[in-house]
Amino acid sequence: MKFFTAIDRYIFKLTLMPMLAVFAIAASLLMLDKMLKLFDFVAAEGGPVGVVFKMLANMLPEYASLAIPLGLMLGVLFAFRKLATSSELDVMRAVGLSYTRLLRVPYIMALVLVALNFANVGYLQPLSRYYYEQLQFELRSGALGAAIKVGEFTTLQDKMALRIEQSRDDGRQLIGIFARLADDKGQVLSISAREGRFLALQGRPDTIILRLVQGQIVQEVPGETPRVLSFTRHDLPIDLPAIEQFRARGEKDREYILPELLKIGWNDSLPEDIRIKSQASFNYRMVEVVMMLLVPLLGLALAIPPKRSSSALGMFVSVVMVTVYHKINEYGQNVASLGRIDPTLALWGPFVIFSALIVWMYWRVAYVPGGQAIGWLETGSQKLVKRVQALIKRRQRQTT
Repeated sequence: MKFFTAIDRYIFKLTLMPMLAVFAIAASLLMLDKMLKLFDFVAAEGGPVGVVFKMLANMLPEYASLAIPLGLMLGVLFAFRKLATSSELDVMRAVGLSYTRLLRVPYIMALVLVALNFANVGYLQPLSRYYYEQLQFELRSGALGAAIKVGEFTTLQDKMALRIEQSRDDGRQLIGIFARLADDKGQVLSISAREGRFLALQGRPDTIILRLVQGQIVQEVPGETPRVLSFTRHDLPIDLPAIEQFRARGEKDREYILPELLKIGWNDSLPEDIRIKSQASFNYRMVEVVMMLLVPLLGLALAIPPKRSSSALGMFVSVVMVTVYHKINEYGQNVASLGRIDPTLALWGPFVIFSALIVWMYWRVAYVPGGQAIGWLETGSQKLVKRVQALIKRRQRQTT
């Protein structure tokens, strides 16, 4: 007997396309709001636009931790909903295929995604979170080459004021340059030039050259007559401010990979508060991964509507359940990190309750004749819809 039958391939196709679509839509929606905030932040700091996309790339693992289970669940839900509404599921059940047998392919897909999410939350997400904060730091400190704002005075090293009228060719050509330099002896140089450009100085990364073309230098020395010098080309060295080094990875427990969390969380020689934070982070990541093993059961339980009904209430309930459970885990991690509750209880307690609920819902659908996972909710929503429709019709009669 073949391990993968034509029915398995059919279920795989029905599950895969909605799952990929949900991945793309969820990631896009989660990133869209963040993109607008990052554009505002980078523009305010005067940084290059390209850094926005680097920061967004480092946010992808964060969003993937929620998008992956959502995509899996909705992929399974859409697949079995199509089978149920087209009566194909009844035919499969009639020939002896149980719900558990039909979940073979979704569970294989779930195992692949569990491994992917394990690598994501265990290794990729901590590193990307650190690199994201590093980009933020470098942008604020100027290490990413934050641009000198056009039309404004920029102070460098408290001894030089620089103003540029126009910037062309991505900052390679500067038009209308004015610079004013002062030293400790009171000597002041006022320099104006028609145009110029910045050049790197080989071997001295802390100094750049501002090459000026067609301008004048006014030298003012206390007690002497100012002198004026015209030039065709003049190289003005500029000392860049010292850039503070970004902190080492691991200042926050969210930046540790799983082996590091294990090493810190159960090391009795470390302070208790550090160990508790590491234990909370470790349990949070584990429970987020293990929960995905229950997602196919939840997707199937909520996919099958009542007979002679096309209600899509199950889709809404499924998204709410997964999202709320994700937020409960985040809250449990935060509370456990403060030492107010044991990390194991804070994170695995909700998991046990959530698991029991999902198993009960699946049992109702798979083993109780005519059973519905959310039958009471379907009945209540239908009654509510009928009352609203009756109220609208009554209002329409009164107005006519």
